[in-house]
Amino acid sequence: MPFRRRRPLLRAAAVGGTAYAAGKHGQRKQQEAADQEARLEDVENQQAAAPPADVPQQASAAQMTEGERVSALKDLKELLDSGVINLSEFEKEKTKLLG
Repeated sequence: MPFRRRRPLLRAAAVGGTAYAAGKHGQRKQQEAADQEARLEDVENQQAAAPPADVPQQASAAQMTEGERVSALKDLKELLDSGVINLSEFEKEKTKLLG
């Protein structure tokens, strides 16, 4: 007879424990989403605050020495790595320098 009395208590404990775990999981996911959104806003603010660096413009690729071309390509690569320019812009400027 005492076994019957425990079942409702165990069932209630199991349901309550499951609901608690599900609630904590949802809360954790919401916090992670809020943290990610804050990090994205910080990155966007940093990019907006930073003045856009000028892509090295030379008068003519034919007038440049080899050292100047290498230097300009390194500058372009740094701009690409820092995210100031995208890959298509990098390729376009590279072909201008090498062309």
